[in-house]
Parts: sequence; structure tokens; C-alpha cells
Amino acid sequence: MKRIALSTLSLALLGAAGVAHAQSSVTLYGTIDTSITYVHNASGNNSLWSIGNSSGGDLSGTRWGVKGNEDLGGGLKAIFQLENGFNPSTGGLGQGSRLFGRQAFVGLASDQFGTVTLGRQYDPLVDMVQGITEDNYFGSAFATVGDVDNYDNSSRTNNAIKYVSPVFSGLQVEGMYAFGGVAGQTGSGQTWSAAATYNNGPFSIAAGYFVADNPTVTGLQRTTWGGTSDGTFDGSLVNLGFQTARSINIARVAGQYVAGPFTFGLGYSNSQYKSDGQSAFVSTEKYNTGQGFVNYQATPAMLVGLGYSYTRANGVTGASYNQVSVGGDYNLSKRTDVYLVGAYQHASGNTLNADATAVVSAQASIGSYGYGGTSTQELVSLGLRHKF
Repeated sequence: MKRIALSTLSLALLGAAGVAHAQSSVTLYGTIDTSITYVHNASGNNSLWSIGNSSGGDLSGTRWGVKGNEDLGGGLKAIFQLENGFNPSTGGLGQGSRLFGRQAFVGLASDQFGTVTLGRQYDPLVDMVQGITEDNYFGSAFATVGDVDNYDNSSRTNNAIKYVSPVFSGLQVEGMYAFGGVAGQTGSGQTWSAAATYNNGPFSIAAGYFVADNPTVTGLQRTTWGGTSDGTFDGSLVNLGFQTARSINIARVAGQYVAGPFTFGLGYSNSQYKSDGQSAFVSTEKYNTGQGFVNYQATPAMLVGLGYSYTRANGVTGASYNQVSVGGDYNLSKRTDVYLVGAYQHASGNTLNADATAVVSAQASIGSYGYGGTSTQELVSLGLRHKF
């Protein structure tokens, strides 16, 4: 009898372990995106041919990651995600050579109350607004000049606590706060952001606000950006002269409407790089950007798109940037596609040089690629993307 009881207990424990295993999951995933890219006027009037680009992708950044969840009962789950970014052309790490530079967080998700996560994360503007912009379909070639408004997700935020609400009749809200981590100076280097999105059938609209502070320094003047957020400096002269800003403030709104095979979208952003006594420039630089796009689903496998972007910079200097972008994406399978994207940009006016010591002519610099040459620039990328 004792032997039978022990056997029954063992089977019960094994069954419980099986149930627990079934309620937890871990997923390995990734995307490899690379292209043959041509840039006219990539550096001065010099042209450039390359395999891929420094960001590791055109339509979507190359990455691999692992994510998972554990069912804790009562509609509550423990969740985590670790995501590495890399350049498939060289194998080198992206996002400042971080192992998990794209995302690294852990949290709790409730069906009733929403989700709270802690770690290195995207901000609410990326989560709520980016998904209804043309960047979601065709990537960097459609992004704002210099990515001054983080349209192309150049920036992530460290030390962040983020809350995402459940969806209430199509409405969802999100908020984030990141600690600066400076003893005795609670607000130094902090980041905060909030956004909301509303979806109703074919119509979607989203808006949000983002503020990232640069920490104070012991010297008389900052030399670079060092906040909890990565910043929105892609290496071109569009906004590099403002990396000693006291703060970066970004307001964005976007809308999208789907009508049969057509998708129409509009967006607006206001980015402000504010100065203080430790900045190398003396007054706020503002970038106002308006964007529009139309996509056509020509076949179930073929998507084509056309976009236009206008950015006006004013404050310390004044410059204008006009950009036209086109793209086509063809699915070879559910996981593999080929694409062709291109853009033309014209710049006029002036901006600051990299260390903010002189006013120079504005340079065209398409999207977030980071190339800057003359007043015009053209870019074409023929690429292959595989998801696993």
C-alpha cells in the first residue's frame, strides 16, 4: 500500500510539472536584413557602394533575441525579453557594442491591469506612434532627416520603468520614466515619456511626448550627450552640433487610414534641442517635420509605397530639408522578402558643425543612415530580409 501511494504521488508531481511547463514559454527569434546600397554624395561629392549600413538593416534592424513568459495564475504573467542588434555585413555588435542593446527587460503583465516592465526599452512614442508611420513598412529610407525626432527608433532608454494599459474600446495609453542615477541629483539625466493610440477599424491615430535630459557635468561645458536615453544623433551634421543640449523634447502625432488595397498616412513632429549654461550653443534649436505616405498592396505578396517629408530647422540656425522616398517589397515566403527602396533629399540653409563652433552649410542626409555630403543626396538599396 505504501509503495502504491508513493507511486501515485510521483505521478501527481510529474503531472503538475507538466502543467507548469505548458504554462511557460521561451522563444528564440530574429531578423537578418542586409542590402546592396548606393549613396550619391555620401561624403562631400563622393559616392559610396556598400553591403548594408551601420545600423544593420534598411527595412528593419538586424537582430536576434529571446523572450518568454510564465503564467502566474489569475491572468498574471512574468515576462522578459533580451534582444541583440548586430551588423550582418561584419558581425559587429550594434547599439554601442552592447550585448543586448536593442532591448533588455523583465516585468509583469496582467490581462486586467496592464503591463509593467523594467530595463532597457523603447519609449512610448516608438511603441504607440511608430507603428502607423511609413517607417513601419519601409524603414530608414523614409525616416526624418538625421532622425531628429526618433522616427526610425535610433534611441532606446536605460533604467526605465514602463507601464502599458490594456486596450479600452480601441484606446491604449503608455507611460515611462527612467532614473538618471546621479546621487544627490534625482533629475539629472532622467527621461520621461507618455503616449496614446486609438484604433477603430480602418482608422488609427496616435500621439505622444518625450523628454530626455542630459546630465550636468563638473566642468564648465558638456562635450557630448550622456543621458539615460541614447539620444538622436546619427553622426550627420543635421543635429550633431546640438549633442550638448540640456534636453531633447519631442512631440509626435500620426494618423493612418486603410481603404481597400491603399493605406494613407500623415504625421507631424516638433523636436527641440534646448540649451543651458553647459551647452556649446546658446538657444533652442527646433525641428518641425511634416510627413505623408501612400501604400498600395498590388498583390498579396507585393507592397509599394511613396512618401514625402519636409523638415524646417530654426533657432540657432535655419535650414530646410525636402525628401521624396519610394519603396517596393515582395514576399518570397512568409519569412523571406526582397525589397528595393530609394530616396532623394535636398537641403538648404545652414546648421552648426559637429562641435558647435561654427555655422556651416546644411548637408542633405537621408533618414538615419548618417551620411552627409552636399546640398543633395540620393540613396538606393536592394535588399534581402529573412525572419526566424
